[in-house]
Amino acid sequence: MTSAPAILRRRPRVCIIGGGIVGASAALFLAMGGAEVTLFERDRIGAHASGVNFGGVRRHARPAGDLPLSLRAHRIWHRLPELVGHHCDLATPGHLKLAETEDQMAVLEAWLPVGLQAGLDVRLLGRADLARRFPWLGGNVAGGSFCAGDGFANPRLVALAMARAAERHGAAIHESCRVRDMTPRAGGWQLDPEGRPPIEVDQVILATGAWPLGPDPLPDFRVGAPQMFVTEPVPLLHMPVLGLISGAIYLRQSQRGNLIFGGGQGSIAPDGRRSRPDPAGFSRTPALLQRLLPGRANAAIIRSWTGIEAHLPDGLPMLGPSPSAEGVFHAWGFCGHGFQTGPGVGEVLAELILTGQTATDLSAFDPARFATVPRRAPAPPGPDMESLT
Repeated sequence: MTSAPAILRRRPRVCIIGGGIVGASAALFLAMGGAEVTLFERDRIGAHASGVNFGGVRRHARPAGDLPLSLRAHRIWHRLPELVGHHCDLATPGHLKLAETEDQMAVLEAWLPVGLQAGLDVRLLGRADLARRFPWLGGNVAGGSFCAGDGFANPRLVALAMARAAERHGAAIHESCRVRDMTPRAGGWQLDPEGRPPIEVDQVILATGAWPLGPDPLPDFRVGAPQMFVTEPVPLLHMPVLGLISGAIYLRQSQRGNLIFGGGQGSIAPDGRRSRPDPAGFSRTPALLQRLLPGRANAAIIRSWTGIEAHLPDGLPMLGPSPSAEGVFHAWGFCGHGFQTGPGVGEVLAELILTGQTATDLSAFDPARFATVPRRAPAPPGPDMESLT
């Protein structure tokens, strides 16, 4: 938003449940617009997927229905210094999606018109193009697709920076505070936060990530724990963000030289709140790194971690008004999209609550889309996705 949206006839009271990038950005834009905002986070701000993800800021190869929101979010990423007072290590060296087979290359070819129609600077690269532009790239790749302007940011910084900025605009942020129950009241909702008095609000945003709650029946969904790795600093390659179309590995280099890459899945604790790396991943995924970057094959891995995310059957989140409960907004299950789209989600939710409408097409994310179809086992994330980006 270039300026705060017009406020409704009276100052809305909004409660946000969940303090990841979605909840924190919604708190910021709502507070900027004059709403009375309270946010409850069960753990710490950015403690889960928002703070431990790959850090990708990628529009490239997203489904067509996802692009309007992704494009909006991309513009906000470049406004971080004015919004939160810090760039959060945002860098935009571009994104290179690699195909290992001709069939995979056909997927990139089919997506190219989608990206061009959306106004992206995207182009296909053959084997010779890749060898000329990225001579350090190894592996037997058939080709790739490059999108200029995409990149990455530091996930450890963003959600927290947005929450603190929201506080400066008057939002109340409560960490280590679980919401036990929400009950409809005339014209709004009563929430029962653990260890605090109940509060009454006009609207509730359910930004709960992989732990959905609320009044609506839930679609079938699965949870995963994408595994990440980081190496010691190595000489800079000035490389774009890389990703195999298979999703087996995605890779970037930090501004300090560390190689940060993801691939495979960790294990989730029985309570569903914590996860840990899979020991087998320490041989499988680094082997792919060595194949793609043979010149950095000896880089030592210094840390590995995981984060829990939710995947819905169609690979898209639940985002928008509840189909059955007035004043409730879903914003969860981002299927690996949440970090890049998070700022756009927050701004869109603020528009919906403060003005009753938004110019961004959210039809692909309509929470009502699962209400009339049989419950079924969810499909795995598609090959054009990278986990936790």
